[in-house]
Amino acid sequence: MSSLDLAAIRAAHERIRPFIKLTPVLTSEALDTVCGGRLFFKCENLQVAGAFKSRGACNAVFSLTDAEAAHGVVTHSSGNHAAALARAAQLRGITAHIVMPTNAPQSKVQNVGSYGGWITFCEPNLNAREAACASVAARTGATIVHPFDDLRVAAGQGTAAVELLEEISLLDVILCPVGGGGLLCGTAVAAKALAPDIKVIGVEPELADDVAQSFRAGRRISIPTPATIADGLRTNCTGEKIFPIIQQSVDDIVTVSEENIIVAMRAVWEKLHIVIEPSAAVAYAAILQGKVPGAGRRIGLILTGGNMDLATLPWVKS
Repeated sequence: MSSLDLAAIRAAHERIRPFIKLTPVLTSEALDTVCGGRLFFKCENLQVAGAFKSRGACNAVFSLTDAEAAHGVVTHSSGNHAAALARAAQLRGITAHIVMPTNAPQSKVQNVGSYGGWITFCEPNLNAREAACASVAARTGATIVHPFDDLRVAAGQGTAAVELLEEISLLDVILCPVGGGGLLCGTAVAAKALAPDIKVIGVEPELADDVAQSFRAGRRISIPTPATIADGLRTNCTGEKIFPIIQQSVDDIVTVSEENIIVAMRAVWEKLHIVIEPSAAVAYAAILQGKVPGAGRRIGLILTGGNMDLATLPWVKS
């Protein structure tokens, strides 16, 4: 796949439709009152395997030729993409090799195992992850499905924005968590094609601001391994293939504090009565922190995942 456009995203939607959920869009009068606008939460935390990653993983796996699929797939991931790829491979009847950092949340390790993924652990840094992934690919012939720097993956992720805009009209803004950037890339392409005047804003933790730095500098910037509570957003550098698309189609990238991520996460749990993980909370944190004004606006927020280790809730004192 050499380019990403609305046609590619719609084709991905048709390809993956049998394997994903049409997730709901929830609202809360209480949360609207806090921000002074209308908030529409696209609940990908309720997606199969607990995160939006099922969309991109299914599109990548079911885009493979039979000859490619015969050797299986391999990726590196801290959790949600890993589980999604393992599930997609299981559905197609092929092997999934998953490289995970040693500090991956136990709940996400168990999720991968439940879908039959073959796990290889590595040191928790990007170089170790990429080296282990390349080694497995060389040994097995498996196709590498990068967690975000793959246009097939980005096309699948963009289907969430298509569903959101088909259900909720006249949005002013979409807020999208950003780690590696695959979801943000797909969201921006889909949204701008369907609603040219809409603003698409990426949100990431202050402690993991590689995309924000890169966006402002106009070049990809790598940072040390982030220590944010939002484990799904602990990327060091955005993708080479998707960064030009982000530059072209995204309006802004804002960052949020660890404190506001926790406050936002708890507010969503309490007011929407759903479980989200810290990575999913950054979008609402941007409103709470005043990084994105809410007053008088209709704002879509993508709640990216709900794979939370309930033994490590950040507001529960040990």
